[in-house]
Amino acid sequence: MMRVIDLAHRAAQSNIPVVLEGESGVGKELVARAIQAASDRAGKPFVTVNCGAIPHNLVESILFGHEKGAFTGAAERHVGKFMEADGGTLFLDEIGDLPLEVQVKLLRAVQQGEIETVGARVAQKVNVRLISATNKDLIEEVKAGRFREDLYYRLNVFPITMPALRRRKEDIPHLARAFADRFAIEQKLDHPLAISNSALALLTAYDWPGNIRQLENAVFRAVVLSEGSELLDTDFPQIAAQLPGYFANEHPTLVVDNSQTHASEAAAGERMERGMRVVSSDATATSPLPVGDGLSTGSDNVIVSTNTSGDVRKLADVEEELIRFALKFYRGQMSQVARKLGIGRSTLYRKLKDYGIDPDDPQKSAA
Repeated sequence: MMRVIDLAHRAAQSNIPVVLEGESGVGKELVARAIQAASDRAGKPFVTVNCGAIPHNLVESILFGHEKGAFTGAAERHVGKFMEADGGTLFLDEIGDLPLEVQVKLLRAVQQGEIETVGARVAQKVNVRLISATNKDLIEEVKAGRFREDLYYRLNVFPITMPALRRRKEDIPHLARAFADRFAIEQKLDHPLAISNSALALLTAYDWPGNIRQLENAVFRAVVLSEGSELLDTDFPQIAAQLPGYFANEHPTLVVDNSQTHASEAAAGERMERGMRVVSSDATATSPLPVGDGLSTGSDNVIVSTNTSGDVRKLADVEEELIRFALKFYRGQMSQVARKLGIGRSTLYRKLKDYGIDPDDPQKSAA
């Protein structure tokens, strides 16, 4: 996520178009607002349009406005979203859903900085910073003829890919606390709400297919139903129900507690070093892994240094196995995996691609 923050900060320094890519619910609008707040347009209008939620026959009128009498039912002049955002930022969410006929007019707005109001004879100049978002692969949409290629290259000047929440689980405790604080205020509670370590461990263990939006809703429900001054794992029954056999006290390394961050990371590092010991000389002479630290004593937790012929295994094979183990051990928390392996996240992603490792399921190869 630090990469996203860095790119957002860089994007804020200019007015170039930005495209935010990622699954639904990953927080694209939050990043768009952060770009606006850090730019010279801070304090100016920030107008959001969900392109996928507007009927196709109304998209043009909503974006660009219309004159009185421009079409049947146009009893009054309507100011479009572009004019509403004049001087500020227009955030076009799900831009991949725009009809092709509207894409033509959007291209002109991006290229020339002017819009054509429906029913008007003269184009109007607008000063708008355009930030778009999509959960689609726009290149594939271009190939399929559903998105204009020229518009794609005009918009995709500064793409930012937002990782899914399951790929950045280290953010979950911070997000959960922020949501709990906000909802405690909104619900007018007479006391702040803490989140227990067991609850944080539960939230971190879950993969959140709905991403930040789903986490936000889960915390809101827990706050509304809470009866004490601390949210417990029992306040998230819907999440626990999707993790059969889960017990919070078996996953202490999943908790990011600000008061114990360094201690927990050190302990996790020690466990990983013990768990990933390399057995020398004889592949069958595997000493048992430590018991009681969350690891089993099975041979799948041991990396063997020699092959069945008695020769030393290739370094690449051992490295691939080590990466797969680390992904499983740290439950796909990419920042922690990279840190414990002593490499950068970009290097880790490159190695995942080189070895064909699926980070969501490290035991099988990526498709």
